Amino acid sequence: MSQNPPNLRPDLAPRALITDAPRPGQPTIGMVSLGCPKALVDSERILTRLRAEGYAISPDYQGAEAVIVNTCGFLDSAKAESLAAIGEALQNNGKVIVTGCLGAEPEYITGAHPKVLAVTGPHQYEQVLDAVHKAVPPAPDPFIDLLPATGVTLTPRHYSYLKISEGCNHKCKFCIIPDMRGRLVSRPAHAVLREAEKLVEAGVRELLVISQDTSAYGVDIKHGLSPWKGAEVRAHITDLAREMGALGAWVRLHYVYPYPHVRDLVPLMAEGLILPYLDIPFQHAHPDVLRRMARPAAAAKTLDEIAAWRRDCPDIILRSTFIVGYPGETEAEFQTLLDWLDEAQLDRVGAFQYENVAGARSNDLPDHVPDEVKQDRYDRFMEKAQAISEAKLAAKVGTTIQVIVDEVDEDGATCRTKADAPEIDGNLFIDEGFEALKPGDIVTVEVDEAGEYDLWGKLV
Repeated sequence: MSQNPPNLRPDLAPRALITDAPRPGQPTIGMVSLGCPKALVDSERILTRLRAEGYAISPDYQGAEAVIVNTCGFLDSAKAESLAAIGEALQNNGKVIVTGCLGAEPEYITGAHPKVLAVTGPHQYEQVLDAVHKAVPPAPDPFIDLLPATGVTLTPRHYSYLKISEGCNHKCKFCIIPDMRGRLVSRPAHAVLREAEKLVEAGVRELLVISQDTSAYGVDIKHGLSPWKGAEVRAHITDLAREMGALGAWVRLHYVYPYPHVRDLVPLMAEGLILPYLDIPFQHAHPDVLRRMARPAAAAKTLDEIAAWRRDCPDIILRSTFIVGYPGETEAEFQTLLDWLDEAQLDRVGAFQYENVAGARSNDLPDHVPDEVKQDRYDRFMEKAQAISEAKLAAKVGTTIQVIVDEVDEDGATCRTKADAPEIDGNLFIDEGFEALKPGDIVTVEVDEAGEYDLWGKLV
């Protein structure tokens, strides 16, 4: 059993799981998937296409005839991590195809690694396939190479990420994602729901809905109607959530901006159709910092919204991320953020220390905060967030809750409550009477112990 503190970088996806076993003579491709869950979904799509063409997927460099590295370009530290992964793949395999967000800067990659076979940008699936075909020609056997109904997944079988749109229409000064992934492009509602239904039919117990801006879903297609089960459904997050909630799986929403219509999701949570969990990237609380970020500056109104959400759904769990040390942030502005956090009492909190990213407009802002000050503010912020988490979890002792089992080993079962997303939030551990449990089971437990991020419980 692995215990927290969890990884507080919310741009990271769970570790990709690859369990393919190639047949003799089958061409084999390796995959290194970096960055966020949205990139993980891109990796799954690429591998699904390759599996359909007869390729096997290797979990290691030595077993692959070529390696795809799906990169991240969210922060300069993420870019460095991507370059290091490319270098490692070149050293251990030699044939490397690069894709993903950092692929939008091909000269940056080839300048560091001129021996890569090809560089493609994010969600350029056809170009990736072309590069693979050139490096390792396909050799399909239609009688053996059967594709699973769900395609290739890189997460455990009982949960799956479901991407509902690409791109983003926001122009936050610290972010270059719209430059790399483009403006908002929403999938038709029927296509999303059909995928969700297939996943649930294949045994998925939890759907994690993701996009760059989930609450803006459908804006670009004017919330157009799609035929679904003899009726029509709007391309709108409220309608989409309601329909997915009827499929019988847990539905968890990520990356939801606090637009006014988000309050329409809360009754669905109170009804039990979707999980009472909102992942909202507030980023800061001081209006001047938010303006310098080019984000909506309404922290006081946000507190009113939070109060309304909790009134309508007392069990709601709020997760958010924040940036400390943004250019120009004064000690008084940072104190406002700490005071806001005291009042908001968010359940799950992650934070970044601000970093310059090549191409971001925030690089040109005056009064950048020294590294040692950023570190101090980060430590103080996380100390407060941790204290809030610890107090909220302590209040759970003695209560009875549902959990989903993620892993079972000789020491016990590692589970998650409805308040916990995979690998970025906490866990609940069962260390007695767990032997009959298996991943994907949803069981009821009584909480008997709490820590800073995790809970312990016993089966009821």
